[in-house]
Amino acid sequence: MADSKKKNTKELSYSELVVQRNELKKKYMDLRFQMIIAHVDNPLQKRTMRRQIARLNTFIRQKESAGLNK
Repeated sequence: MADSKKKNTKELSYSELVVQRNELKKKYMDLRFQMIIAHVDNPLQKRTMRRQIARLNTFIRQKESAGLNK
């Protein structure tokens, strides 16, 4: 299952990657505020979201260096 997720992420276009990263950043900020204000069921979700954002940043950077950011 994780392999199919990675393949799907690698196959996304530059603009789709940027949109997905921005959505994840927004969800991450919401989760941070929620952790401060109230109880969160899964505190490790913050770590996984941070890693997903980093993964997306890597793919975005690769596409930028390849000149595919059109």
